[in-house]
Formats: sequence, C-alpha cells, structure tokens
Amino acid sequence: MIQSIDYYAVAPPLILALAAGLVLLLDAFLPRRPYVRTALGAVTLSGVVAALAVVISQAVRAGEPLRTFCVPEGLLGSPRAVIGAIAPSVTGPAAPTAAVAPCSFVVDDFTLVFAGLALFAGIVVVLLSAAELSSGDIPVGEWYFLLLCTLAGAVALPASRDLIMLVVALELVSLPVFALTALKRYDGRSSEAAVKLFLVSVVSTAVMLFGVSLLYGTTGTVYLDRIAHVLRQDVPAATGLGPGQGDVGDVGAYESSLQIAYDLPAVVTVAVVLVLAGFAFKIAAVPFHAWAGDVYQGAPVPVAALLSVISKAAGFAGLILILVVALGGQGAVWVPLVAILAALTMTVGNLLATRQRHAVRLLAWSSVAQSGYILAPLGIRNDEAMNASVAYLVFYAAMNLGAFAVVTLVSRRSGGGELDDYRGLAFRSPAAGLALAFFLICLAGLPPGLAGLFAKIVVFRELIGGGGGWLAAVMAVNTVVGLYYYVAWVVRIFTPLPVTESPAIGSVVAGSAVIGDAAPGSAVTGSVMTGSAAPGSVMTGSAETGGRGTGWIPASVAVAVAGIVAIAFSAAPQLVLDLVPAALIAAG
Repeated sequence: MIQSIDYYAVAPPLILALAAGLVLLLDAFLPRRPYVRTALGAVTLSGVVAALAVVISQAVRAGEPLRTFCVPEGLLGSPRAVIGAIAPSVTGPAAPTAAVAPCSFVVDDFTLVFAGLALFAGIVVVLLSAAELSSGDIPVGEWYFLLLCTLAGAVALPASRDLIMLVVALELVSLPVFALTALKRYDGRSSEAAVKLFLVSVVSTAVMLFGVSLLYGTTGTVYLDRIAHVLRQDVPAATGLGPGQGDVGDVGAYESSLQIAYDLPAVVTVAVVLVLAGFAFKIAAVPFHAWAGDVYQGAPVPVAALLSVISKAAGFAGLILILVVALGGQGAVWVPLVAILAALTMTVGNLLATRQRHAVRLLAWSSVAQSGYILAPLGIRNDEAMNASVAYLVFYAAMNLGAFAVVTLVSRRSGGGELDDYRGLAFRSPAAGLALAFFLICLAGLPPGLAGLFAKIVVFRELIGGGGGWLAAVMAVNTVVGLYYYVAWVVRIFTPLPVTESPAIGSVVAGSAVIGDAAPGSAVTGSVMTGSAAPGSVMTGSAETGGRGTGWIPASVAVAVAGIVAIAFSAAPQLVLDLVPAALIAAG
C-alpha cells in the first residue's frame, strides 16, 4: 500500500519549487555584484518558462487526465472508498458506480487552463520585477524566491482535489505576497499595505477554514468528489455493498455518518456561506473589498499586478472547485448568493473607480469591478456558464497585465503615479501611450479592443441563456459606467501638455515637468526633466535619464508580451474559447 507519485503530473510546481531553492542558494553564496541581480532574474524567468513548457506538453498530450497522490489500492476495499466512488476530474462526467481511487492532485483541462494563465502572468510579473528591482532598494534574492513560491501555489491550486491540499495551495499563493508587499524597505505605505493584506488574509483564511471543517465534519471526507456524492445522496436503506466488501460495523458507521449529514442541513448551509465568504475576501468581492485600494497603491507595482491577476485567478480556481465540484448539489444555497455578490461587486467597484485620480488605485477598483463580471456566470444554474467565467478571466489577465506593465514603465521613466501625469503620454512616448490606450479600450470593451468586447459578450450570452436577465441588465449598466473612467484616462493620454513659459533664473519648480533646458541655478523638485540641465541646477526625486528611467528594458518587454497576447485575442477571440474546453465543468 505504497502511494505512487507521478512526477510528470507534478512537474510544473516542482520545477518552480526547485527554481526557488536555487535562487535562494545563489543569493546566499554569490558575491554582491551588479551582475547577480540579472543572474537571479534569469534563473527565475527560466524556471517559469520551463514550467510553462511542461504545462503545454501536458495540454497537447492525448489520454486521460493525470492523477497522483491517490488512495492506495489496498484501501479501496473499505466501505468509505467503494460507496459512490467517482472519478476526481473536473472535466469528466460523474460516474457514481465506478470504483476509482480518489486522488488529491489531478491534471485535467481545468488545471491546465489555470496553470497556463498563472505562468504566463508570472513571466510578465518577473519582467516587471526586473524593472522594479533595478533601483537596488529591494533584496533581489528574497523577492524572486517569494515570487516563485507564489507561482508554485498558483499552479498547484487548480489541480487540488481535496480540502487539505486546496487550503495549503491557497495559502502558498497568499503568504509570500505579504512579504513581497513589505520588501520595499523604508516605505511606510508599503508597510501599511502589507499589514492590511496580512490581516485581511488571516481573517479570510480563518472564515474559510471554519467552513471547510464543517464540510469535513458533515461528510466525513476531504475529497471534493466524495463531498459532492455524500451531499447529493438520499439516506440509503442499503449500502449496495457486495459480500466481502466490509463488515456490518463499518457499514453501520457509514450509514450513521450519512444520516448525520442530512439531519443537519443548516450546518451544510453555514459551511457553504463561510467558504464563499472566505474566497470572497481572496478575490476582493464586495463587501469584502475594502483592502484592495490601499494595498494595490502601497505595494510595488509588480505585486499589484500579481494580486490583480495571479492571486485573483487562484482565488477563482479554488472557488469554482469548491462550489461546482464539491457543492454542486447545494446550488440552491450558493447560486443566489453569488449572483448578489456579483451585482454588488461590479457596481461598487465601478463607482469607486470613477472617483480615483491615482493610476494604480483606479486599476485596483477596476479589478474589483472585473471580479464582479467574472463572478456573474456563477450566479446562474448552468454548468456551461462556468466556461464563461474562465474565458473572461483569461481575457482579463492579458488586458490587465498590459495596463500594469505600462504603468510600471511610466513610473520608472517619470516617477509619476497620478492620472494627470499621463497627460500627453502619446506625444512624449508614443509606444507606451498607444499601448496603454489599447489596454484600457480592451478593458472597457470597445473596438478595436475586441478581446474585452468578446469577453463581455460571452458572459452576457450565458447570463441571458441561463435565466439571469436581471444580472445581465446590472452588468450592462456597469459596463456603461466603466466606460467613463477608462475613456477619461485615454483622453488624458492623447491630450497635449499645455505650453508654459520657461522658469526664470534662480526659480524653484516643484511637482512639475520641465522639458528642455533648465536655467542656471534653478532647482527642480519632484519633477521629470528631459533634455540637458545647466551646471549648478539641483534635481531632487526625479528621473534624469533622457526620458528613460532605470529598468525600462524589461518593462518594455513586458508591455510587448502582454500587447502581443491582447492583440492576438482581439484579432481572433475564438482562441480563448478553444483554450477553454466546451466541457470544462461537468461536475455538480
């Protein structure tokens, strides 16, 4: 009864874990030289690319889903293992009469879509990290180690098929982000953001664990498919066991556990609500959203991008697994709750975004609104609607990563973070301005950003077809509200800067942008200076690099990668639906 391990199935998270260990060792033993930062970044990027290559190879292979960490065959004779055994795959139909060993790690289409999404986002975040780390204020080894740990958790989570592994993988995604947020030393706003994120995550984990413990207590199993089977069953008069498949005492104990589960329906309802609330914290759904704005703004921009895409994708993967695979039979409880959460999330997120004047803070509340759009298909009783949620998440990842990549590039060049700092960006830096405008148009769902438009159409179609007309109406209104702040930002990008008189000799210019030659003896504080500065001038808190801040090369590559994917999705949006199989979710 030795449990076998399929190392090919667990190769992606294993590669990421090994790369994390290698980064930590190299950082500890290599001398402190400028080339070490580049070397550690290269090792990290190589690990993420290698893991993505394995995921692609798993996706193109034919055959059944890969399963590992399964119950040994010698234990399959017990009543708990035989009664109602079903295949632990999200992509295959339930087979209540098939005696298949339950497994904790399953690599199916659902797993591959989310793993590929996390690793693609990981490549962009690693490139953005190289730009962020170029200033030398953040310890490089610790940063890349924590980032790889987060990615390992994000890849392992969608493959998790039992409650224990699901919770562990989710915490592996969440815990390193606290430290990543606080690694920007001597920055009070980053420290504040890390504390807020830590407190919110601890509370959400406690709430979710309480619900998970109730599920285990009422069903007697941690496997998601077994939980679904137990909760769907009527209290059986007979066990259906044949001779030699367990003694009378074991059968009686199992019947008693089933009887307890159905004698306490209120406990199951409470468990469903608590688990839903715990994941709502993770994805920043209203009313568990208040942390998002401050944390996104205080964290380094690559961490904000990680939170908006990788962490959110992991949260939605866990939420779908719990609700659809384990609690599919309890849809009468959670479907209306999810619909209400989706309506509140998209409405509150959009209203808060309209009031923002800071770029990252606007993207934070925009991300909250996008969570509402992703949640919406889960608010109807239609298994195929889950595909719409996953498809929208894939579209959203490419668009949002691109927006954060441009924000990183602009912040490295100019140090500005307010929306007004983007005024005239299309004239100062045409490539960055056009790229940001395209990503914002995609998020708004306007042509030529057909990726965002198609994503919204997919969700609208499922909502209307699944009887969620009222939710589709709420989403339509919120889409119009979202147009306001996206288009307002785009207008700033294409609005030329007003022509101002050059400062007099000896003057002090604070918080402004001086383009051209500065007069002798002038002091420029908190500004961006492009061109030449005369001798004797003083520049504080600025980027004087001819318009290119340090780390602009990796940030530009990140913009290019995200842009290529977003353009491909806009030109051929059907690619996403081909990535998301038609039978992605068949459980429940």
